[in-house]
Amino acid sequence: MAITRDDVLHVARLARLALREDEIERLQGQLNAILDAVGKVSELDLADVPPTSHPLALVNVFGPDEPAPSLPLEDALANAPEREGDFFRVPAEG
Repeated sequence: MAITRDDVLHVARLARLALREDEIERLQGQLNAILDAVGKVSELDLADVPPTSHPLALVNVFGPDEPAPSLPLEDALANAPEREGDFFRVPAEG
């Protein structure tokens, strides 16, 4: 499945990115190259490979849960598309 110009524009809109024409074309090519590379995995014989969630055995990779200063309110809301007082404004569920 190839990434189309419309796909790039849709993702850009979701990410709230304003892209120039040259960026749209470049991203379309880059995303298609990524999909081609990932698609090569389907060509491999993986019948004898057990399913895994992670290639390395990881145990408790989280740091200690210790109190720390919070992000200042104005910094947290600085990039909010919409805000209502001290809160993020989000669409009503529906």
